[in-house]
Parts: sequence; C-alpha cells; structure tokens
Amino acid sequence: MKTTLAGLALFVALAALAGTGAHASPGAVVTTPQVRAELVAHAPEGVQAGKPMWLGLKIEHQPHWHTYWKNPGDSGLPTTLNWQLPAGVAAGPIEWPTPLRLPIGPLMNFGYEGTLLLPVALAVPAGWKGEALDIKLQATWLVCKDVCIPENGDFALRLPAQAATAGHGALFEAARAATPQTLAAAQATATVEPGALLLRVAGLPAAWQGRELRFFPETSGLIANAGLQQGRWQGAEWTARVPLDEQRTDAPNAIPAVLAGDGAAGVQLQVAVTTPWPAAAAPGTPGAAPAPAAAPAPPPQADASLALSLGLALLGGMLLNLMPCVFPVLSLKVLGFAAHAAEPDARRRLLAGGIAYTVGVVLSFVTLAALLLALRAGGEQLGWGFQLQQPAVVAVLAALFTLIGLNLAGVFEFSSVLPSAWASARARHPVVDSALTGVLAVAVASPCTAPFMGASLGAAVTLPTAQALAVFAALGLGMALPYLAASAWPALARRLPRPGVWMAHFKSLMAFPMFATVVWLVWVLGQQSGIDGAAALLGLLVALAFAAWALGSPALGPRARAGFGATALALLAVALFWAVPTLRHEAQAQVTGAADEWQPWSAERVSQALAEGRPVFVDFTAAWCVTCQFNKRTALADRQVKADFAAARVLLLRADWTRRDAAISAELARMGRSGVPVYVFHAPGAPAPVLLSEILSTDELRRTVAALPRT
Repeated sequence: MKTTLAGLALFVALAALAGTGAHASPGAVVTTPQVRAELVAHAPEGVQAGKPMWLGLKIEHQPHWHTYWKNPGDSGLPTTLNWQLPAGVAAGPIEWPTPLRLPIGPLMNFGYEGTLLLPVALAVPAGWKGEALDIKLQATWLVCKDVCIPENGDFALRLPAQAATAGHGALFEAARAATPQTLAAAQATATVEPGALLLRVAGLPAAWQGRELRFFPETSGLIANAGLQQGRWQGAEWTARVPLDEQRTDAPNAIPAVLAGDGAAGVQLQVAVTTPWPAAAAPGTPGAAPAPAAAPAPPPQADASLALSLGLALLGGMLLNLMPCVFPVLSLKVLGFAAHAAEPDARRRLLAGGIAYTVGVVLSFVTLAALLLALRAGGEQLGWGFQLQQPAVVAVLAALFTLIGLNLAGVFEFSSVLPSAWASARARHPVVDSALTGVLAVAVASPCTAPFMGASLGAAVTLPTAQALAVFAALGLGMALPYLAASAWPALARRLPRPGVWMAHFKSLMAFPMFATVVWLVWVLGQQSGIDGAAALLGLLVALAFAAWALGSPALGPRARAGFGATALALLAVALFWAVPTLRHEAQAQVTGAADEWQPWSAERVSQALAEGRPVFVDFTAAWCVTCQFNKRTALADRQVKADFAAARVLLLRADWTRRDAAISAELARMGRSGVPVYVFHAPGAPAPVLLSEILSTDELRRTVAALPRT
C-alpha cells in the first residue's frame, strides 16, 4: 500500500506545480482554457527589403477573460514578445491598440477582451536572400478574470520569400484602425496641482467635440487609475482634472499617453508638464484619490527579527500537527510505527523513517515556498495554500485519499494491481517511502494555518528569498519534529502492543479518516465548481473505486478480474470524459446570509461603512481552509457573539479566497499575511485595524466588540 501511496503523493505534488501556467512546443498556435494565441504574418508582396511586412500575436480571449496594455493599471502585467530572427532582420516594438478600462472591485486596469492582435513591423536588410524567412517567438502574457494566470508559449512560423502572405490582411487592417493615431495639430499640456493633474488638449478632431474622453498615461503609477476624471469641453479645447496616485514616485517633464473615447481608436499624445512637481498629495486633499485604509497594527511578532520569525515558524509547524487536515496522514505514520515495532531492528528503522519523513516535509515546504515566491515575483497574486485553489489538484487529492482508504479497508491490494517489482519496492526502499509520505503530509497540511503561522508566513513573503525559504524550512521542521523525536525515542517501540489481530482492525479503522478527508475535499470542490462539479467528482470516485476492486480484489480469480477489470476501465474512461469539463466550471455566487448578516467583502464596503461611523469585521476565509470552517461553526456561530455584533451595528464581511482573487490577495499582503484564516476588526476613527487570532474564541470576539466606541 505504501509504495503506491508514495508514488501518488509525488504525482499530486507534480500536479500542483504543473497547474500554474501554459506552455507549448514550437508551432503557430498555443491554446489554453483561457485564450487561443497564434503567431500570424502579413507580407502581401513577399519578403523583400523595403516592402510592407508585419508580424503579430493574435489572442482570442474566452468570455470575460482579459490581458493587459503596456500600462496595465492598478494590477496586471503587459504582454511581452521576444523574437528570434535571422541576422539583419529586425522586429519593431508592439503597436498597442487603444485599451479598454477594466474595473475590478476598487481597482481599475487597462487591457483587452475578445479578439486582440498585437502587431509589430518587420524589416529585412537590403540584399537579403533566401527561400523562406524562419521566425521564432517566445511570448508571455497574464490572463485574468476572477483569477490571474501567467501563461507563455513558443511559436514558430516560416514565411516564403517570393509568395505573398496575406491571409490575415483584414485582421492587420483592423489592428491599424484600432491603434492610436498621431495628429500633428494636437497639442497637450498639463499643470500639477495638489493631488491632481490639470490637462489641456487642443487640436483634436472636430467630430470628437462634446464626447466623453478617457486619459490613459503610458507611465504606470502616475495617476489614480480608478479616480474620477473630470473632463469637459471649452469650445475646441478639452480640459480634465485627473487625480494623481498618492504613491507616485515619477515626476516626468513629458507624459506619453493615449486619449480615447468609448469604442473608438485614440489619439497618441505627448503631454508637456509646464509646472514643477510637488510632493505627493496628502490624504484628504480635495480631488486626491481616497487614501487607502491604514495597515493593521501588527501583533508584536510581525516586526520580530529573523531569529524570532524562525522560532515562531518552528512553533507554528509543531502546532500544525493538531490541525484536522493533518490527522489522516499522521494516522498512516502511527500505523507504520505499529508495523515496525515488532521488527528486530525497530529502533534503526524508526529513526531512518523519521529522518526521511522530516526531509520530505522540509523539502516539500521549501519547494512550495519557492514556487509561491517565484509566481508572486512574476505578478501572480497568490498566498499560502494556493495549490488547493485549483479544482484539478483538489480532485487528484480526493482520488488519492479514496484509494488509500479503500486499501486500508481491505477492498483491494496494490500487490494485485502492480507488477511484482513495484509491489515489493516498499520493502526495498522504506526510506524513500517515508520521505514521500512527508510530501503527502505537506500537500494536505498546507491549506491549514496554525497559531503563530500567520505572522511568520506574512513576514516571510516580504523577506529576501534566502531568509524567506529559511522561515518555510523552519515551518516544515516544526511539523516533522514530533514524529522525528518519537522515532528517536527507543522506549516507544517497546511500549507498543505486540503484533496480533488488533493490527488488522487498526488498519481498517484508519480508513475512516481517509474517507472523512474525501468528504471535505468534495465539499471544497463543490464550493469551487458548484453542485455539478461535486457530483462529477463523486461519480469519478465511484468509477475509481470499482476499478480498484475489479483489478485488485484478492477474492477475484484471473478470469473474473479480467472481465470486471475491462468493464471498470471503460467506466473510468467515461467518468473522466464526463467529469473533467465539469470540474473546470466555476460555482455561481451564493448568498452568504441575510442583508443584516454576512456580505461579500470589498475595500469600498469597508471605507463606506467606516465613513458612516459603523465598525466592520472581515472574515478572510476559504472552503479548503479547515481552521476557517471550524471557526465559522464555533466562535462565529455563537449566539452571544451574534448578539454583540448586532448591538454594536458591526458590518460583517466575508472575503472568500476559495478561488484566486487578486483583490483579496493584495489586501492580505497589505496586512502582512499570505494565507487564511485572517480576522480583522475595523473601528471608526481607530488609527489601524485589529488582527485577531487564527483560532477564534468567543471571549476574544466579545472583548473586541465590547472595546468598540459606542455612538
């Protein structure tokens, strides 16, 4: 059983790493669930010096998905194109089409939906000769909807030198029509006021007069992108007051920008700044963008030194063993203790297994942390436990724990399914088996956040990479430490009961924590993909269980196994064909409570409530966070706590992070956290919000509410 468990655990870890992006071997097209990207060309007179030639990346977005302009706005990353061309052949810069405004909660991004072409001009040197021009492109893009996914592709295209390439001529013509035009008569100036930029633009087309226009600066971090642009026409001149970003650092003398109306190509401008730049506007200045809420007052350990952060991570890792999500894997280790206790060299085997388990846990934590830090550095808004935001990973874990539970219950034996060489691998490599059990432990433990973990993980993602990885390694060491200490304790093996019938009963008993974990994982996937997704997973698990019994039951003879096995594999294939597309669907938004109870979180709701003098309590949660669900059904469901909330007129907001949400990720990072649960109280007039413990108590909640100022 353990050998296949180890192999499946390794597969789960690889699946978690593989579900974060898209890549294609060289070709003209890359297709992902979010976009279809294609390298296209337009050379109507063939490949010759001085003749018009264009290359372009065509991106067809799925509905509601988008990619970004050169200035992505408040979040996002622009698409990048890296060309590999023959010597002397040159590709120009991207000629960006006029962008759209893409509001996301309190943020405003700039980008594209639908079908997009990013064209570049291609030039070949005089005297170039060849039968064909070979082009290679490495492109990267960030595609977002409710979540953001970094994707990339390698493209290759061969253009014949003498023949015309004009199949996409209409597409390139449409792209040129959507590209901002340069008008010789257009003149733009700006003066800087406290908190705002006052624009004046003359020489615009007469047909534009009276239309509502939007200002898109190519310099990021300069204006408050979501702020109100107050524009008006004075005869043929357009003026606008644009709020500045309070966090801006640039003070340019000229601002390249695009001015556009809704649904039309824009005009390319060079805005000359005619006044000096003052310091950034102070919060509250008229016309300035609203100041963000103050960062919460961190608990004492948030500002601790690296040594203290390491100590807190070690302690948090030890407490992680008390979280419900870790129980199933620990039950396997207890079973392993009992199995080794009767062996003549029990102490040596237990110690070797303990060390290997520790290595597996620590390396898995460091690997997940390195992936998390790399994706965050690439612009992805992720936090701890991010792999369980992928329905595919949740489904694979559910299948894994179903197989483990069926094996423990005696439904099938791995030795009947696998080749004899594989089936005996555990006996030959028990140390590897223990290490991969550590990998599995991290796969199911990472969604949990134990006490002391929140601050240490939040601090870790802001530290230099080497120090951050050291904090995560300390967390893994803390989680493995109790088992390592028990493995090194000689008296432990002597205190375990002698082998007997009880071990068979104990093995069967251990199947039930596995099945309980499957129930939790099905519920998590139901939150992500809806009731249809949960039903699809359940159907898939039934087919998997039938296949395991048909192929591995010791009670079946060879002929029965062959007949049932063929039927089971066919049924499993049908179940996969039905389930996989369903698992990709997103659950429809659900009402979280009555109007006076829980409501969806947004930064705007918090600001509005505080402006009205109303306190706010925010529950940052996720369906895959077991600690979150425990708190939701205990302290947060307490009748006295609810009565206190109602008496103090506390607005209850829930930030659901079950699927990736860039706004929630950014808010967690601002509070120095990278995972859930997080509980925050905002009080009107308070200098900063208050962070509560990860494991809530009714006393803590009632004390916090009682301390709120009464109005």
